[in-house]
Amino acid sequence: MRKVVGVFVVACLFGVLFGTAWAAEPIKIGYLATLTGEGATWGAHERDGALLAVEEINAAGGVLGRPLELVTYDVRGRAEDAINAARRLIEVDKVVAIGGTNYSGLNIAVGPIVEKGMVPQIGTFSTNPTVTVDPKTQKPRPYSFRICYTDPYQGKVMAEYFYNKLNVKKAAIIHDIGSEYSEGLKEYFIKTFKGLGGEIVGVEAFRSGDVDFRAQITNLKKSGAEGIALPLLYKEMALIIKQTAEMGWKPFFIGGDGYSPNMYEICGDAMEGSYWVYHLSPDDPILAPLKEKFKKRFNAEPTEIVNTVAAYDLIQWVADSIKRAGKAEGPAVRDAIESAKDLKLLHFTLTLDKATHNPLNKPAAILRQEKGALKFLETYQPQTEF
Repeated sequence: MRKVVGVFVVACLFGVLFGTAWAAEPIKIGYLATLTGEGATWGAHERDGALLAVEEINAAGGVLGRPLELVTYDVRGRAEDAINAARRLIEVDKVVAIGGTNYSGLNIAVGPIVEKGMVPQIGTFSTNPTVTVDPKTQKPRPYSFRICYTDPYQGKVMAEYFYNKLNVKKAAIIHDIGSEYSEGLKEYFIKTFKGLGGEIVGVEAFRSGDVDFRAQITNLKKSGAEGIALPLLYKEMALIIKQTAEMGWKPFFIGGDGYSPNMYEICGDAMEGSYWVYHLSPDDPILAPLKEKFKKRFNAEPTEIVNTVAAYDLIQWVADSIKRAGKAEGPAVRDAIESAKDLKLLHFTLTLDKATHNPLNKPAAILRQEKGALKFLETYQPQTEF
């Protein structure tokens, strides 16, 4: 296995065992997190959220009389690293479930690995439908799950909010042609917006790594677009918003869950008045206890609290599934994960749709950037069937 280990970075191996109090062997849960490069801020917060959950569960007596042990690998946002890490988690570490990643492309790549190894994987923000449903058979991938809503759902919310709430009738879109996330979200935004009667007046593309978007912005400004949809990750969205303002144009902006509070450091007040479809409001009072635990445990502010919450709840879901399964074995835990119903988690009550392996009717939060901070406006569920 020495050759395999060299392909990826082993970020951390947390065995939260509290001395010699445990007579039983730990139950290992794997976690795939991007801790290096772009997206590292999300991955680090997910790792820490998962660790908080493991520590709390162990302090309360563990599961089935055994402690949980979290085994985390840095996948660096790369499919090959995620594949190798998943194999090691299954074949060497002998985990019974895997959390992460928050990237659709990585989870799609890992899907065959977890299915072959019969170890369930739950993605945090891997929103592409094909993460959990095989597009050829239209059947759920047996060992792939998610705790978030999907791109069709998110794209519908973005399009409906633009058209119905902000009265944007001419929209444009900038997308990353190398990203499954971006392409999927773009597709569902366009389909819904056109179905409502709106006009897509411009579609501009780029490839990951680009930092100058002035040519695309110039074309969209000429198109007469009233608003721009950004199905992207935070760095590109921040640069686009900043460069648009520098060019003297102020259209409506709406983006999805690629948002990060770190965007403000890049584009500052140019973000004012932008709208964001998110999984929950970072300022929801229900999150206050977890924020305090995070600050006490890591001596830092949880700037990506949404990622922390998702990972924290994911581990709670896995622990509940192990308990209901009555044994720490991949296939049995998979069955229990799939049968989750009315499971009270921190940020919502989970019932899983067995046909899609998606949470049922998970609401989206609509947020607006105001005075340097996100302001929660309302929860929203799409109304269209487009």
